[in-house]
Amino acid sequence: MKQNNTPTFLLCAALVILAVISRLLNAEMHWYNFSPIIAMSLFSGSLLKRKSIAYLLPLLAYLISDVYLQISAGTGFYGVSQFFVYGAMALVVLLGTSMRRPNVLSVFGYSVGSALLFWVVSNFGVFLGGYWGTGLSGLFQTYYMALPFLTPNGTELFFNSLVGTLIFSSIMFGIYALAKNKIAALKIVG
Repeated sequence: MKQNNTPTFLLCAALVILAVISRLLNAEMHWYNFSPIIAMSLFSGSLLKRKSIAYLLPLLAYLISDVYLQISAGTGFYGVSQFFVYGAMALVVLLGTSMRRPNVLSVFGYSVGSALLFWVVSNFGVFLGGYWGTGLSGLFQTYYMALPFLTPNGTELFFNSLVGTLIFSSIMFGIYALAKNKIAALKIVG
């Protein structure tokens, strides 16, 4: 019996399109890091059976939006720290694979954890890029400048990332739960 992969493909395509459009709109509106890509990484790691697709989705969305940003504004590719952004997305997918049964509490906790993981890894890339200096003092300066609630830049970037991840995770996992329950109800009735 042949399995129909059309719903999975449509879900994957919709997630990538949503993430790309959202990231580009947010860049235009200067709402940096308020995008569904961390949430998509968590969602795909948690729920997609084919883990190669789970890793590919957020990386593809980021790459497509980076290519567009590079072509349109010259800001899509920005150095060594970008590899850490992509690596952070892959780590969030890996974190998502440990979420056994998504529920409100686990989605909330994993979303906060994902935003923190992204913050730690991506800022380590900023340190390696030498933006705030080198050595131990550069490392401390990098994380100090990125600390939420202590510096305007750190507050905006982390806050946007955290809120975006919470909102988009709620939407993605919520729609999935509703659709899953609706399909299960149809199978029982039908």
